[in-house]
Order: sequence, then C-alpha cells, then structure tokens
Amino acid sequence: MSEQPPAAGRRRGVRRALAVAWLVAAAALPAGPSVADAPGSTTLRVLQMNLCNSGRAGCYTGRSVTEAVEVIRADAPGLVTLNETCQDDMAVLERAFAGVHRGGSVGSAFAVAGDRPSGDATRCRNGRPYGIGLLIRLPQPYRGHSVHRGMHPAQDLADPEQRAWLCVHVPHLVHACTTHLAATSGTVALAQCGHLLHTVVPTIRSGAGYAPTVVGGDLNLRHGGSPDVRACLPPGYRRVDDGGVQQILTTDDVTVGARRSVGMRGTTDHPGLLVTLTVDPARPGGTVTARRR
Repeated sequence: MSEQPPAAGRRRGVRRALAVAWLVAAAALPAGPSVADAPGSTTLRVLQMNLCNSGRAGCYTGRSVTEAVEVIRADAPGLVTLNETCQDDMAVLERAFAGVHRGGSVGSAFAVAGDRPSGDATRCRNGRPYGIGLLIRLPQPYRGHSVHRGMHPAQDLADPEQRAWLCVHVPHLVHACTTHLAATSGTVALAQCGHLLHTVVPTIRSGAGYAPTVVGGDLNLRHGGSPDVRACLPPGYRRVDDGGVQQILTTDDVTVGARRSVGMRGTTDHPGLLVTLTVDPARPGGTVTARRR
C-alpha cells in the first residue's frame, strides 16, 4: 500500500504512477536548510486545486496549469493538493513550488486514475496519465518521507474513471492526503471518503507512526448535502470547504485558521481553496514534535 522511491536530489519527488495496484518503496532526499527555526507549533498553508486539465471535460481551457503556477508563486503554500491533473503537469508545478521554497527540499507525488474499459490508466488528451497529485515542503534536517497510493474499492460502475487516493507521510510532522471522489454517485463518493479516512489513514499510521492528518480534495460531497460530507468524518476531525465540494479535513490536533477562495480566472471550473493550519503538539492527539516555519 506504500511506495518509497530511491534516493533523489533536492527538490525531486515521487512521480511514478499507479494505475490499479498498490506499490511499496522508500523515499529519501538530502538535507538542506531548515524549514523550522524554533520549537512550538507548525504553521502550514494548504492549497487545494482542481485543474480540470484532462482535455476531455467541458471545463478544460488548457490554461489552468499556468494559472496554478501563478497562484503557487503568489501564495507560497507549504502543501498543495491537486485534482484532475496530468502526470506531466507535475514537473511544471513542482518547479514553481520549489521556487518559492528556495534553500529547502520539496517532495511531489502523483497517482493515476484507473480506466475501467481499458484496464489501464485514464489518459489526458496528450496521452499522459491523468489523476491526482501532491506537493509538500519537507522539514530540515530531512529524515525521510513515504508515499502511499491506491484505488478506492468502491467505484461507480457507470463511470469509466476509477478514483484513486494519494498520501505522503512525513514522520513527526504531517500525514497529507488527496483524493478526487466519484462525481456521478454521492453514495459511492461517501463510501470512498469513508475508506480513506477510516481504513487507509489508520493503516498507514499504524505502520509509519502517528502524525497529524490533513486531507485536501474535490470530494464531490457538500456540507448539508445528501449525502452530507460530515457522515464520513471519524470522531476528532475538523473540516472546511469552499462553499461547494472542495474540502480540507484535519485531525483535531490541527487548528484551522484563515481561509479564502482563490480565483482561477476562468481557467478551470473550481476556485482554489487556501487554508492556514496550525499543528500544535500539545493538543490532544498531537503526539508529534512539530516546529514553526
């Protein structure tokens, strides 16, 4: 269920795709200047974006990645969760992300959505794998991180796209995940949400160790909807949304601070969602030693 790639240079992440299977490996990046300089809480700015960049949907403009680069440069998030993106977009976005975190190390990961008719990956218009991605600034000194990805067991059989999940576990700091849930069935989306939060996250943490959890994604579930997104949250989770289906979920050792929608200037059909989080190791559940950026 986990993947950990071989050692790589600074600012390199994990780019290997997964179509329908779970992969296992080990990640390593060289140490660089510290991202934290004092004991205490860790402040983490999280940016969730749905780029609609497959080229197959009506919301496609071909300009969303360029706009996402500008948003990353302007807002300098420490964690970016990405939906409806192409595998080759990740290199472009990672360069922009690394550019706002000069002197540190960053990690990236990508998971493909499966394609039921072909049994392969869903493909973007350019033929590259399509799916979800994650960018994260890594703490210094670097002590490793692991990447975990897989397919949700519940899938809408009326939809050829098979939905995936993706997590990056940074020991003693954060467990970050993203997913893009079923758009054609609220019942299936709710089951997928429950699988990620009740099965995947606890399973990874049981092996990798506890870290406060942050999940960002287009869940295709709403507060007050039918079904309601709150129905899949385990006890002790917090939630914030963009007024629609994009959600950022956290364990209760993470305090949700300032939040705002980020205009994407018509390049995609979803605004970005930017939220400032504070991880406090002194709070219940916060069993990690975190550090302030």
